[in-house]
Amino acid sequence: MNTAPVVFFIFNRPEVAARVFARIRDSRPADLLVVGDAARPDRPGEAERVARTRRTVLDGVDWPCRVQTNFAQENLGCRRRVASGLDWAFERVPEAIILEDDCLPDPSFFPFCSRLLARHRDDPEVLHINGTNLAPGALAGGATHRFSRHAWMWGWAAWARAWQHYDPDMSGWDRNLAAVRRTFATAWEASYWLSTWDRARRDPRQGDTWDFQWQYSVRAADGFSLMPARNLVKNLGFGPEATHTIGDALRHLPNIATSVGEPRAPKDGRVDPAAEERFTRSYAGASNGLLAEARARARILREQMRRRPVPR
Repeated sequence: MNTAPVVFFIFNRPEVAARVFARIRDSRPADLLVVGDAARPDRPGEAERVARTRRTVLDGVDWPCRVQTNFAQENLGCRRRVASGLDWAFERVPEAIILEDDCLPDPSFFPFCSRLLARHRDDPEVLHINGTNLAPGALAGGATHRFSRHAWMWGWAAWARAWQHYDPDMSGWDRNLAAVRRTFATAWEASYWLSTWDRARRDPRQGDTWDFQWQYSVRAADGFSLMPARNLVKNLGFGPEATHTIGDALRHLPNIATSVGEPRAPKDGRVDPAAEERFTRSYAGASNGLLAEARARARILREQMRRRPVPR
């Protein structure tokens, strides 16, 4: 199967971008859309690194490919650059695989996304395909993926129809809050994410990111994602040059990319609440052992009982 169009976000790390681009080159997409931010004027040497990163990618295209570029003339920052870059990309292609320059995909990531993009092209409930799974595990019946409410951004895919739901300012917060809260597996999970998103919404300086808004937007639209059973993307971005993964704050996350075969749909289309909370606990650095799992399942059962309608 042909690889879906790829949108590649780059900035100022030529060595890291070259590693990710090598995987893109091996997948040989017919369409490559390259989005880049401009250097920050107060960072000595950054303009040269930005230029070198762009050359590394563009000079490396050695297969039949339609290349389009969208390079900022002034620094936009993470929030504006990624959001505007996706606006631009989805005006040009109806669906795409999206990679940032520090997200190294397993080779199987590209056919996995390409096949699921085609399979769910006309499914309005599915808005996102994950490449990353922070709490991977075997699924019943040998399924390669499950339905989820988590829209994760370290290697993903989506359609232009889905991106139309993007609410960059979370402007519908008050109107959608009750409905969004109901999409979570437990009250604990809802509290964690809603407080995180609310801080980003109230303080754009603290929340200089685009992805919390997308996670919120998918839930506000009552949408689903497809979560691979295995983690397919390794994050290379931890370190001093990163924007949001500086230091050790997220080093506890599982970071091994493994292969997945031909996408095999789950027989049960329902979201697994325990798997959903396990994903959040992994990101939050909360305990994920057997005792934590048992407590989570008990909490989920109690909440499901409370939500059950009273018999007439």
